[in-house]
Amino acid sequence: MGQEDFMNKAEDVADQFLRVTKQYLPHLARLCLISTFLEDGIRMWFQWNEQRDYIEATWNCGYFLATCFVLLNLIGQLGGCVLILSRNFVQYACFGLFGIIALQVNNTFFRLYLYFPFNITIVTCGLLLLLAESRSEGKSMFAGVPSMGESSPKQYMQLGGRVLLVLMFMTLLHFDSSFFSILQNIVGTALIILVAIGFKTKLAALTLVVWLMAINVYFNAFWTIPAYKPMHDFLKYDFFQTTSVIGGLLLVVALGPGGVSMDEKKKEW
Repeated sequence: MGQEDFMNKAEDVADQFLRVTKQYLPHLARLCLISTFLEDGIRMWFQWNEQRDYIEATWNCGYFLATCFVLLNLIGQLGGCVLILSRNFVQYACFGLFGIIALQVNNTFFRLYLYFPFNITIVTCGLLLLLAESRSEGKSMFAGVPSMGESSPKQYMQLGGRVLLVLMFMTLLHFDSSFFSILQNIVGTALIILVAIGFKTKLAALTLVVWLMAINVYFNAFWTIPAYKPMHDFLKYDFFQTTSVIGGLLLVVALGPGGVSMDEKKKEW
């Protein structure tokens, strides 16, 4: 079997997978993209007293204001996640979560993962990707009715989404001399470049999803480490960072590359 035949067969398998899962992929993609906020909101629920006491002691703001601050973060994160997953007021939910980032960026007790600058890039790009998706959907004149062609704003929003995905992926690169890190960087970079230029986009994105999922579960299994050990938090940070990138890739798989891509230009040749 030649290389071209292999690629065509792989694309057929990917298309068949997408036909079966197309109703579920966008929901799964959004869940992965907001997983950091969802996990943090749930953690805040179970650590309510500790976080309130920390704010009260650190800011010397009193019991009432400390409670209000924790409650604002809790409702803002979980409420924003619910709105995004249910596809209601997605733009407002994204802006609300941007506000949560701004509130938490200087408070490492609340958002341990935002202490790492790379993860600020991850969650910000993830929200921008969701925002671009919701705005591109809003450009359709009649929902569910096919049009003669995609509007230019939607095309460029999809292109912008692919660029954001490249920025998200760059935070996963590990610059060390181990064989596996080098292999991971080479394979991942090659696939993300294909996604960025929109060449065999769905196959490249789906392959990268499988690759990252296998790496994530095997190397970032934070649940196997006791919670009191520092490695638990480091692995959890890497796990949700990678999960957000997987969510962005799944969104590209579900929605396609858009009009500004090599895959679309090939149809004109």
